Amino acid sequence: MKLTSEHAFARSRIFLGFAFLFVCLGLAACSVGGGTGSGNISSATPARGAPAGGTVKVALLLPLTGNVNAQQVAKAMKQAGELALFDFDKPNVQLIPKDTRGTPDGARRAADEAVKEGAELIIGPLFANEVTAVAPVAQAARVPVLAFSSDRTVAGNGVYLLSFVAGSDVPRMVSYAAANGKKRFAALFPQNDYGRIVEQTFNRAVQANGGQVVLTKTFPPEANGMLASVKELAPLAKKGSAPQVDAIFVPAGGDTLPSLAPLFPYYEMDTQAVKMIGLSGWDYVGVGKEASLQGGWFPATDSKGWQDFTRRYSETYGDTPPRLASLSYDAVSLAISLSGNPPERRFASSELMRASGFNGVDGLFRLRPDGTAERGFAIMEVRATGNQTIDPAPASFGTAVAAQY
Repeated sequence: MKLTSEHAFARSRIFLGFAFLFVCLGLAACSVGGGTGSGNISSATPARGAPAGGTVKVALLLPLTGNVNAQQVAKAMKQAGELALFDFDKPNVQLIPKDTRGTPDGARRAADEAVKEGAELIIGPLFANEVTAVAPVAQAARVPVLAFSSDRTVAGNGVYLLSFVAGSDVPRMVSYAAANGKKRFAALFPQNDYGRIVEQTFNRAVQANGGQVVLTKTFPPEANGMLASVKELAPLAKKGSAPQVDAIFVPAGGDTLPSLAPLFPYYEMDTQAVKMIGLSGWDYVGVGKEASLQGGWFPATDSKGWQDFTRRYSETYGDTPPRLASLSYDAVSLAISLSGNPPERRFASSELMRASGFNGVDGLFRLRPDGTAERGFAIMEVRATGNQTIDPAPASFGTAVAAQY
């Protein structure tokens, strides 16, 4: 089982400069750990004392054995979850680690053991096929699941995904572009599952914002294969001619964008007259070296939360955490924040899906009825000297209607 295939979107940027989650905002919200008001997962002081109903057991399902790469990530995620317990000092919350072995059968057994031991919430597992195996066990016991898979098809019916699913940042990018006069779009999508999901989300977002998709092309991962796609798109933004589109959407990442970007000037595209826009995959070191991308826009989360988390993790464990570790930290922090609720509604869907959302390592988010997470993104502009925030992430969801994608 390849960790890379399941979490390619997550690592390509999961948004390579951030981290995630919880703290309830606004009058009806609570800080991570109980209490009213707002705050950050890394700095909020949770309420002390025993939660209603005594000890709260929370299971953490991870592939602690099996695939070597998965083991390394799982170890870090386990440590991150334990760090949340240390940070928020809630002795009556008991974390129960369970080894899924990285297989559906292992995950099913781990979930069954956790339920029998009294777990009120299951955090994990990591892979989509594991989540599918765990779901029936959890549903039968009426135990919600906060999973780490980036495959939206496994979400729903009590299963919530804390990961950044493909396309979740598209509505923010398109709505910002449209609000700034960009109504006619062209797009280049990678020829893979991620590209197909993003294309569908993009088309819906453009329509929702009163825009028009003039032309779309797909490109293979090989540099030579990209030539034909860019060549066919180039006339829409040819230097010396009036541009036929306002923006060109390129949802690529650090693995393909360095090969793709030089083709724009090669085919004489005027990337200053037409706005280049992307997604969080643009958030990598060196993106500003590509002259054709300078001035381009992309959505991202604030990196400060991730930097703070990384520092505390490194001070505790003497190592740098992998990007996915913040998911585990925030999931455990969420459990702690809700642990003081009465048992009958401690992890109820109404608590997990509160409209005001949560704000943690990677900023603002809220869980949606379909089991995915809606997140608050900033808009960044690519510059040669470093990316610059041009529209900050929202401070709260307020009464906004959840974005549809």
